[in-house]
Amino acid sequence: MRPVRIAIAQLDLTIADLEGALTAIALASEQARAAGADLLLTPELAMFGGYPPRDLLDRPALVARQWAMVQALARLVAVPTLVGCVEPLEPGAGPALGNSLVLLRGGQVETGYRKRLLPTYDVFDERRHFRPGDRPCVVEVAGARVGLSVCEDIWSADFVGVAYQQDPVADLAGRCDVLVNASASPWHLGKPAVRHRLLHAVATRVGAPVVYVNQVGGHDELLFDGDSAAVAPDGSWLGCAPRWQAGIWTIDLAARVPAPQEPHPLDDLHAALVTGIRDYCRKTAQKRVVLGLSGGIDSALVAALAADALGPECVTGLLMPGPYSSPGSVTDAQALARALRITAHEVSITGLFTQGMAALAPVTDGRPQGLTSENLQSRLRGTLVMAAANQLGAMALTTGNKSELACGYCTIYGDMNGGLAPIGDVYKTTVWELARRMNARAGVERIPVASIDKAPSAELRENQTDQDSLPPYPVLDRILEAFVEEHRDREAIIAAGEDPSTVDRVIRLVEVSEFKRRQAAPALRVSRKAFGMGRRVPIARRF
Repeated sequence: MRPVRIAIAQLDLTIADLEGALTAIALASEQARAAGADLLLTPELAMFGGYPPRDLLDRPALVARQWAMVQALARLVAVPTLVGCVEPLEPGAGPALGNSLVLLRGGQVETGYRKRLLPTYDVFDERRHFRPGDRPCVVEVAGARVGLSVCEDIWSADFVGVAYQQDPVADLAGRCDVLVNASASPWHLGKPAVRHRLLHAVATRVGAPVVYVNQVGGHDELLFDGDSAAVAPDGSWLGCAPRWQAGIWTIDLAARVPAPQEPHPLDDLHAALVTGIRDYCRKTAQKRVVLGLSGGIDSALVAALAADALGPECVTGLLMPGPYSSPGSVTDAQALARALRITAHEVSITGLFTQGMAALAPVTDGRPQGLTSENLQSRLRGTLVMAAANQLGAMALTTGNKSELACGYCTIYGDMNGGLAPIGDVYKTTVWELARRMNARAGVERIPVASIDKAPSAELRENQTDQDSLPPYPVLDRILEAFVEEHRDREAIIAAGEDPSTVDRVIRLVEVSEFKRRQAAPALRVSRKAFGMGRRVPIARRF
């Protein structure tokens, strides 16, 4: 008996685009047949347009239409196909929906498997909508026993730190010739290496090859890299799909292939951010973006990423010098625009600022607080960016990084204005590293070295630098990573060698700035713990 050949469809879909999902999967099945595959495997919830659908699952008509599409797809597929979908269930204990993987064969839904481990941590909230399965499922395809699993079903406590009542991998050990896993596994820095170790461990435990397919593309702030693969019990690779690329690949379980080359982490980060910007714009029907260009590194990096994602012709920058702007704020921004070939317009805020301060005289009595003056400048710039977005039919991008957002070093209704925060989960030290890496790869100064090397400053008062208000960024970022991502408390961070007064100051800034982050644009998630859907902290609380 020849080994079963499995085609994996690494799909980039749009949530709730049911017609688009049906078309993409039907086409993939034709490609699978042409490649001689016995079975097609699609990602988790592919028929619903991808993961996570969140509270769209509370719309019965949408769920019913999706299930009808599954029946229609069964009559279209050219080879037996495993489709991730939302399965309506009979009323019972818990929600009446299953996160299921169904086998389409012979023009019908032949059988189905319901995901057994439903993650409810970080960005996941599946028990809100789904009822867990309680039994394994093995189907026969081309004479082979194929064990079914969905995403979390193969993530053991050793990898996620969550103890479940069931062990789907153990239940399939010795019972299948190949285990398939339909996933929607979000990417973050370092995730691919963890995922590869997991696949090796699962193949060893089950005593059979593991074929894993993951969705690709951006869904709001979540990024999916694909990275689909097949691994044998001895740890050798049977096949793999390119990162950040949709397509169909066929796995021959009798073959062996070289282990995939791991990309440079900064190149992977670049691909993630470009994918996130491109897909956010495409899936929300945005064709152009506009942003403020200060001559600093953050806006320069966002502009370069946006140009890579959408094309320079779709990016417009506003240079908005004010009363405290340095000459370099304009010349460096102009150099950036020339290097990236994006459109740039200079619109001074000095006159508007003078008028605004004069209009506020009855409130300030001629003695405005420092923040009044500084935030007015930022809000004037935010107003102009939004006005330009309206005029151009574009979406505004914010340019703040994670270090600033964590500490509240940003202005509501000012530099926080926008529909997406591309680097809102990227620490300032990483911003510099990524900019240098992009220049090195290009062999030219896409981002002016002057913008990288200058002391960071908001330029809202004379001789201002960020370090007037914040610790040095290398120190700040170490403390933020320990507190926000590693959940280490004050004592643990100090024990690691950080200065107690600096730790206290940083933690206080993080805690009191929650109200700002609640009003921020979605930030593309690239770390283990981002400020977004996976971090839920009350605003009104005792500090």
